[in-house]
Amino acid sequence: MSKENVRYTRTPQSERLKWVDTMAHLMDSQFVLPGTRFRFGLDPLLGLLPVAGDLASFAMSAVIVLTIARHGASGKLVALMLVNIALDAIIGSIPILGSIFDFAYKANERNVRLLRRHYEEGKYEGSGKSIIMAAVVGVVVVFGLLLWAMWELAAWLYQLIF
Repeated sequence: MSKENVRYTRTPQSERLKWVDTMAHLMDSQFVLPGTRFRFGLDPLLGLLPVAGDLASFAMSAVIVLTIARHGASGKLVALMLVNIALDAIIGSIPILGSIFDFAYKANERNVRLLRRHYEEGKYEGSGKSIIMAAVVGVVVVFGLLLWAMWELAAWLYQLIF
């Protein structure tokens, strides 16, 4: 992703979205593997840290999507972006395979490409806030169910052992 390919019209809103380009570049293609043209960013490096690295990477991707949603992205676009970061977070959390996947998938750059296409088509007047709220509610419900399942599993194991 090169900075010269950015095609936003120069408005205060698009100027604020340049931050999205910068963060996506940092997370997915900031560094070059010496002797190759292969690029990678902080996302796969953070993925090497168990749990905390994956959470930090997911949080950064989520902040990028939230920024895009706050600046007029349609609900459909936000939903596609959430699928990208969910796929990146779920597969990226698998040891070894997830690290390899993080080097190749580059969810943030995919989201920036979706955003550019969205802007070029002139569809940036919508709002993705309802999709974001639905996703947050969904994540909270799933998290609650996971906590309940872990509690039940721990109780079952405790009864089995003692």
